[in-house]
Amino acid sequence: MFKKYLLGLASITLFFTFISTVNAAEPNYTITTDATYAPFTFQDKHSNYVGIEQETMKAIAKREGFTYTMKPMSFNSAAQLVSNGQADGIIAGMSITPERKEVYDFSTPYYKTGVAWIVKKDSKIKSLKELKGQTVALKTGTAASEYGKSLQSKYGFKVKYFNDTDTMYNDVVVGNSVATFEDMPVIQYAIKNGMALKVMNAANPGNAGWYGFAVEKGKNKALLQSFNRGFAAIKKDGTYNKIVTKYLGATQSTFSGSKKDNGSILGILRSNQSALLKGLWQTIELTFIAILLASIWGILLGVLGVSEYKWLRAVSTTIIYVFRGLPLMVLAFFIYIGLPGVTGVKIPAFTAGIITLILNEGAYTAAFVRGGFEAVDRGQMEAARSLGLPYNTAMRKVIMPQGLRIMVPSFINQFIITLKDTSILSAIGLLELTQTGTLIVARNSQGFRVWAIIAIIYLVIITLLTWLSNWIEKKLK
Repeated sequence: MFKKYLLGLASITLFFTFISTVNAAEPNYTITTDATYAPFTFQDKHSNYVGIEQETMKAIAKREGFTYTMKPMSFNSAAQLVSNGQADGIIAGMSITPERKEVYDFSTPYYKTGVAWIVKKDSKIKSLKELKGQTVALKTGTAASEYGKSLQSKYGFKVKYFNDTDTMYNDVVVGNSVATFEDMPVIQYAIKNGMALKVMNAANPGNAGWYGFAVEKGKNKALLQSFNRGFAAIKKDGTYNKIVTKYLGATQSTFSGSKKDNGSILGILRSNQSALLKGLWQTIELTFIAILLASIWGILLGVLGVSEYKWLRAVSTTIIYVFRGLPLMVLAFFIYIGLPGVTGVKIPAFTAGIITLILNEGAYTAAFVRGGFEAVDRGQMEAARSLGLPYNTAMRKVIMPQGLRIMVPSFINQFIITLKDTSILSAIGLLELTQTGTLIVARNSQGFRVWAIIAIIYLVIITLLTWLSNWIEKKLK
């Protein structure tokens, strides 16, 4: 009996040893990307990330026996996450340059590219000299942007920056900017699939260079070696060439649905309802969690703001001043990218988003909570104190109940503001409603229709919340 027990124990030990060995043999990495960069990385109609880079990464991971989690966001944010150790690598059409080699270690180059300069389809501009005094759109952090910027002083044009490709293109299409600079294969794919632009230097692209997979300098050597070995293998057996041919030869309808699907608002709703519902749920989840915690934090700060102790009022005032003064996006970047770079502790995007909203919305909540308490007639406090109630008891039993009733509409209004503010968190990669719209537009180029849908969804939710606010206000009168 004892031998059977030992045999069973040994079997269990061997099983868990085997599982541990398998897990150790298959490391999991966090990889960042720019998901609005067709044909290299974008989202198809089923909300799957596809493209030359995505299929290349998938094929290499399979060959090399590792797994990874792909995190889509703006190019600039994706690059920063890798440089400060928040992510293990980036595959996002990153050109290999001497400046970037100071910060990143690059893989074997996987795609040769060049920079095109582009104007809208019916533009009469024929040379770079005609850009003098005009505005040119550039995408933040890209090699194409750097190339365009390098020509600014020579040709005398003004520049403005965008975080995603599609918005940059459409700024040129509608005439807000007269031209832009972009990597040749990316703009050729966009034009082929309906973007009303034209390339001015197709025969002679500027700043020719290579794309590479990158990791933080001096880190993740095993991942870089795996990428290089895997890439060599899929290039040798023809897998990589098949991937490139598949996407450079594809039409947009292959990934975004038929013209019927994208030709009307109802068609876009039908073909993207799953993605839109997921984005809406993420927005609602962020809003409800943030408003609950921000309300608790704001009420606490508001109570401190009317404390009988001067130093507690000073603490409350300082916190409110700081977090009301910081732009929400700056605060989000500071928490998600800045702090981990100093502390070395990774913060998930959802957690960073919630913390950002709590600090920002909580400060605004605290301000009107303090104002609500101060709005109660001073005679109420004097009467309570004359009856022998201590300050804290008078605040809790007399002032606060009256003040909270005054604040109810402000709380509902702050709920609406928080809902709208969640859209800013798309900058750190949260796939909420606004980011979902960006990904759909990057795939189907139907900017007007998609943003009309997103606007209507927000408007419906805000209208419902406004009705709720009015109903509660009437009940409390």
